[in-house]
Amino acid sequence: MKIQLGRRFWIVLTAVIVVFSVFVIGRNALHAVKIKRQINALERERSFYVEKIAQDSSLLEQLRYDDYLEEYAREHYHMQRRNEHVYILEE
Repeated sequence: MKIQLGRRFWIVLTAVIVVFSVFVIGRNALHAVKIKRQINALERERSFYVEKIAQDSSLLEQLRYDDYLEEYAREHYHMQRRNEHVYILEE
């Protein structure tokens, strides 16, 4: 009886440890997948902003010249000179 009780104890203890280990490993695996998805999303967002910064830097460089500044103001903000009539044609 004593031998059987000791043997059952070790079997149950081993089963509990195995179940606990599987639970912990599974939980860590799910957490790793979630973190990987977040990293991928942040990398996509980072590449978008790097591209946006490059575009804005290019625009800033072009806006340093008066000719382009005037053209940009006319196209985007519909500015005009005095005594000048501007007609906006939509395509």
